[in-house]
Amino acid sequence: MTIASNRECEGRVAIVTGASRGIGAAIAERLAEAGARVACSARTLTPVEKYQGSLTETVERITSAGGKAVAVRADLNLAEDRSNLVSQTVEQLGPVDILVNNGAITYYMPFTEFTEKRWRLMFEVQVRAPYELAQFVVPGMIECGEGWILNISSRAGIHSQGPPFDPVEREWGFSAYSMAKAALDRFSTTLASELYPDGVRVNSLAPWDNVATSGASTHDLVNKFNLEDVSLMAEAALALCAGPLSLTGNVAYSQPLLAQLQRRPLQR
Repeated sequence: MTIASNRECEGRVAIVTGASRGIGAAIAERLAEAGARVACSARTLTPVEKYQGSLTETVERITSAGGKAVAVRADLNLAEDRSNLVSQTVEQLGPVDILVNNGAITYYMPFTEFTEKRWRLMFEVQVRAPYELAQFVVPGMIECGEGWILNISSRAGIHSQGPPFDPVEREWGFSAYSMAKAALDRFSTTLASELYPDGVRVNSLAPWDNVATSGASTHDLVNKFNLEDVSLMAEAALALCAGPLSLTGNVAYSQPLLAQLQRRPLQR
């Protein structure tokens, strides 16, 4: 199946969390290029020396290219920020048609050393926040008769195969991260089933190979790993945020999905 890539999101409003850099920024820019008005959200509003990328920079790139975007700072660990993100988006851009849950905070460490504070923070940001943001936007989607929810996941959510097991999992301390991503995948498929009669598409998407973002570099997930360009995730996300109702309930991976849809990133 091939989906046309020209202004597929014209007139729609999208929220993209974790949009200050990396995969989130690339998805926000691709949705805007396809015609969406995008609320870009993250904790880093303006440039700071500690991090690469900020919301103002993402919005500037979108608007400079002729798109429409606003920055809404939000800490997804805070319930009031999650609520404000949606209300500010509706106030500035209109009812939400597309929700991309990309925001994350991640720690890798051995199971026996993982603290309750870090575990709760990871699950609040990566599981609770997507769940609650979906609760906020789904009523409006149902009223419109269509909507798109995309949860950004990871191949770490796939069940381990063994014995013998991949030594990477023991060496890197993936237990909490894998739990969060597996929960997000299962939430996606269950919600897709629940909302299918209402015309709301729900999918999960992960990179097939690691993406060389600043976050991945921080966790040393770039060296010695196969890498893919961030444009593959952005294009795959667009396909799932503009696709027909038949394209729902997937736990998808960037490169296989694009091959299935006979789709490639735009040549720039």
